[in-house]
Amino acid sequence: MKGLEKYGILLSPTEHTFENNGTFNPGIYQEGDTVHILYRAVQDGNFSTIGYAKTNGGPCKIEERYNYPIITRELECEKHGVEDARIAKIDDTYYVLYTAYDGVNTLGAMATSKDLIHFEKHGIVTPELNYQEYEKLVKCCDKKGLNPKYHHYYRLFAEIGLVDEKSRLLRDKDIVLFPRKINGKFAMLHRIWPGIQIVYFDDWKDLTKSFWEEYVKNLTDYIVLDPKGIFEVNYIGAGGPPIETEDGWLLIYHGVQETTRGRTYHAKAALLQIDRPEIEISRLPYPLFSPTKKWEKHGIVDNVVFPTGHALFGDDLYVYYGAADMYTGVIKMSLKKLLMELRKQP
Repeated sequence: MKGLEKYGILLSPTEHTFENNGTFNPGIYQEGDTVHILYRAVQDGNFSTIGYAKTNGGPCKIEERYNYPIITRELECEKHGVEDARIAKIDDTYYVLYTAYDGVNTLGAMATSKDLIHFEKHGIVTPELNYQEYEKLVKCCDKKGLNPKYHHYYRLFAEIGLVDEKSRLLRDKDIVLFPRKINGKFAMLHRIWPGIQIVYFDDWKDLTKSFWEEYVKNLTDYIVLDPKGIFEVNYIGAGGPPIETEDGWLLIYHGVQETTRGRTYHAKAALLQIDRPEIEISRLPYPLFSPTKKWEKHGIVDNVVFPTGHALFGDDLYVYYGAADMYTGVIKMSLKKLLMELRKQP
């Protein structure tokens, strides 16, 4: 999109052991002029924790940065990584949703906080289904026009002889909570490959195995966006919490393109209905922004921009993103112009 301004690298790896390999994919929470940044910190061996920094006096001026992680690997399900936090605050509680990685499985987990200093972990909040269980359930949706890619991992693991592993669970990540309840319920986006789905619930305790089994049987009812067009042909995933506007919920997400040189991650944008965000109003047919800088094109994973949070100062929308799985970058754009572009789309 025209009129965007890239501010460059906001956070880089340091000599501190916990973040000597990467500082990227930040969760963002804005309080007035202060922007809280909970970034993924990676150390040797690809072990991740969550680091903390904050800005003051502007969205790109780091005022404070801790030299230790604020969320560490404690649970068995996250023994290899606490990754890619997203933050939403409802009432007086901060909800930090993140990817728990145990070395094999990547699942969505949740922690809560009252002050962004002390955190209480609540464990996995996405389906804990192995691929045999998942395939049996998701087949119920095939007659409703389910994208064949929803069978991809089952078929892949069947081909290589891993599908019978009971401990290999359905991958589910890019977990994002809406910043307020919708029709009295929590609303959460998540990513069962290759699309973005929504789940509504009254209480986190409702997210039981039987709840998810019924959900997957009817997965087509909960798909918000599926890949569409060359810039997201492979798969997509939600970025930061959706932004409430007069035109609908603005969702900034990533789309993955297959090229002759490998995958390229782009930032994309879509508009969802306010009271029924599972309904897409429009999406940009082209990227919001793409890897163009050297540090976005070359890193731990090349050609990646991965939006995960935002801050709004007047009409200036600042999007914070991971670059090449190594750095945190910031880009500025006009919110009005972005909404205008989305309104133009069919």
